[in-house]
Amino acid sequence: MFNLAQRSSPILAGLLIISVAIYAPQVAAHDKARALERKVQELENMLRAVQSELQQVKADSKAEAERVIQVQDTAIKARDTAIQAKEQATSTAQSVDLVTERVERKNRMLFFRGGFTHAMERRDGSSIRSDVAPVGAQDQADKNGWYVGAGFDWSLTRDAWGMLPGAQVFAELMFEYKNFSNGVLGNALANNPTILAGGALNPRSVTVSQFTLTAAPKIKFMEGSRIRPWIIPMGLAMHVVSPTTESITYLVPGVMFGAGIDYNIWKDFFIGIDGRYQLTAGKSDGVKVDGMTAGGYVGIGF
Repeated sequence: MFNLAQRSSPILAGLLIISVAIYAPQVAAHDKARALERKVQELENMLRAVQSELQQVKADSKAEAERVIQVQDTAIKARDTAIQAKEQATSTAQSVDLVTERVERKNRMLFFRGGFTHAMERRDGSSIRSDVAPVGAQDQADKNGWYVGAGFDWSLTRDAWGMLPGAQVFAELMFEYKNFSNGVLGNALANNPTILAGGALNPRSVTVSQFTLTAAPKIKFMEGSRIRPWIIPMGLAMHVVSPTTESITYLVPGVMFGAGIDYNIWKDFFIGIDGRYQLTAGKSDGVKVDGMTAGGYVGIGF
């Protein structure tokens, strides 16, 4: 028994050495494989972490870009709002300046006129020429003369009641005195003493004149400008003639037409030129007072 055990021990030892020699490399290879697998897993985990960080960076960049775009949009809107506010402020300031200018210049004007007048026909009358008593000098006045007058404008609307922007309508009331002659020799009734009573020929000088009162609408264009043309489409005129007609008529109605230009020289002071034509319905007891005037004027706003 003892001998058998002694003989088998070397065999067992050899088998053990052979087993170790056979299985040791497999164990080492398995350990290496497991270590490599762990490293691969770690690399995958690191790659996932890097990908996650890249995605986060992309998300942050997108959010930042959106914030930048939003800030730019806000800045653009703020700029547009500022521009609109500036334009509104400028428009308001211009409106205020225009209103201030209108208030400063007022909308009424007192004017004084003067110039040349011309009658369409020579004047006849009871103390100049007479068909009833055709004796004496029987002189007539000249057609040309001079005139002076005054009047005022009163604003009614700035835009012709919405029909014509920039066309301001005024009501004009005006009077004028016309002088055609101061030395016209009269007929028998203007003789001193009268020839009808047997007196010698001694005619007296007669002043031929005319007083005119008119009321008319006046349309002035180019509101706000220093130069403003205007027209009177038609107005009412009342003429008082002196001397009277043979039938002692001295009042003759008619119509008036006119046109002119205002020029604002300084503050509320104006100068201008105008022309007017007076028209009546034929003769009144042998006297025709149709005529025209042309001259200048000085105006003061009030």
